[in-house]
Amino acid sequence: MTVRKLDVRGAKCPIPIVKAKKEIDAMAPGEVLEVTATDPGSVADFQGWAKMAKTAVLKEQRTAMDETGREVYVHVLERRG
Repeated sequence: MTVRKLDVRGAKCPIPIVKAKKEIDAMAPGEVLEVTATDPGSVADFQGWAKMAKTAVLKEQRTAMDETGREVYVHVLERRG
């Protein structure tokens, strides 16, 4: 299965959600989108958006370190059918 990646590091709310929605809308049902963000507020933003979104489900959220040692927030979304 192909996982699309969306890098929104450095972007503040609502840009990560806006860009993720645009990607999700262009995807086929069952496809997965992995969004990498640096905004800590994106965690709650994606949780709230996924509850209301008819096109995507939030499968996973995790915190990681990027190649520069910066904390990033990874949101994994699946396109609904």
